[in-house]
Amino acid sequence: MVLDEVWRGIEGVEALSGAQGGPLRRTVKLILDPLVIRPVQHPACAGPILTADGATLLAARVHAAADVLRATAAWFTLLKQVRRALRITDGNPQDLYFQRCFELATVSGPPDPARDRPTATATLHDIHHLAAGRTTQALKDHLTDRSTAGELVALIDTAWRRRPHSAPAIADHTTALAALLDSCATARADDAARELRTLIMERAGTHTGIALWYNASGDSAQELGLTAHRLPVAPALGTGASTATLALPFDRTIYERVFTVLQASTERSDLPTIPELVTDEIARSCAPWALLDESLRVTAAAGVALARGLAPVTGTGRTPGSEPVASSGGDCVMESKNSARQGVSVLRDSTAAHRAINGRWRREAYVLQARRLAVHDTGEPSDPLAVIAAELRRPWRSYLRRLWVRLHGRDVRGASVSPTAPETAELWDLLDGVARSVILDHRARVRKALTANSFANMSDSLESRAG
Repeated sequence: MVLDEVWRGIEGVEALSGAQGGPLRRTVKLILDPLVIRPVQHPACAGPILTADGATLLAARVHAAADVLRATAAWFTLLKQVRRALRITDGNPQDLYFQRCFELATVSGPPDPARDRPTATATLHDIHHLAAGRTTQALKDHLTDRSTAGELVALIDTAWRRRPHSAPAIADHTTALAALLDSCATARADDAARELRTLIMERAGTHTGIALWYNASGDSAQELGLTAHRLPVAPALGTGASTATLALPFDRTIYERVFTVLQASTERSDLPTIPELVTDEIARSCAPWALLDESLRVTAAAGVALARGLAPVTGTGRTPGSEPVASSGGDCVMESKNSARQGVSVLRDSTAAHRAINGRWRREAYVLQARRLAVHDTGEPSDPLAVIAAELRRPWRSYLRRLWVRLHGRDVRGASVSPTAPETAELWDLLDGVARSVILDHRARVRKALTANSFANMSDSLESRAG
């Protein structure tokens, strides 16, 4: 709320703002956080709740950058105008241009629409030339080409039929995964490295991923929020995608999977060619967890162990396939009915990781506001606040979807999670970072809903006075 208020006090940044006047999510993610506020260098500006000194420092840093932010907005407007003139349709302009516009604003100040048009044109050519043929149009052409589409469909069918015909009997990895989460959250790098190596050697990620293909109850892929189907189905080839209507992770078409890779990449020339991306994605989509790297599959399994114990609204959540039982200490914990089948079962708040994330999440103001909605069904599923309250009752779904997206991106880039110290700190950064991302997303959506409600109430009040 501090950032939103400070931002609304800056004029000339409409191109970087949402409909209600606050900064766009990508403005915060790509410009304000990394380039202006820099919470890593200024910890007082980090976290969901700021002290008075932190709020003052944040406001000072944003106000100090006001001229550059205005120039950034002007450069972004100019680049979009030139983009339309050049008939460029590939990629999301905010993702591709925001940071480059900030760079131009810092170096050159605000643009002159006539004088700096050649600079904008050269910038766009530079950005889009880096795609090196790896564009969404090239992807669509490849998947709809008659000479290749049939071969690709046959390749999907072959890869899907080569999966194991049934889920194997697997060991329960609960203890090992809990130990890994504890070590990661408490920065015991050597212990985390040893536990991660063991889980990778035991192929715990592969085994838990295979179980998701055949388990239709309890911790099923459907209940975890990874598919809309009772059991995962073979991926379709697909011919189109939109970031606003992407399917659930396991339900995404090959087109959607490669499309998200292209959209997220700022250096497309570093990616494999489109045919290679498609072939690799077919193999990946038919593999356990829809991932190829074992360290990332283990990370996904650790994510399930963590996510199933998340309970931001205490006393209301139910983990998938579980029932509350009393622990010896009197706390309510959860035991999975299907742990033997899944190879994973985790007790709520049983690790330092659970305690850290649950504690942070429960302190969020929007969680306190949503608690009433989470306990009582409002009967209005279209209400944005009710939707968020419903998500808080099943927090593992939002968490695991976002985790899978990040793991998928790493898998495409070949960025495995290192099982050696001190690099294992990256594992906790990944797991904790996803939780922070979900919390920030909820916070932004609550702010938007409350702002919309306040405007609606104001309009109703004015109408009643006029009447």
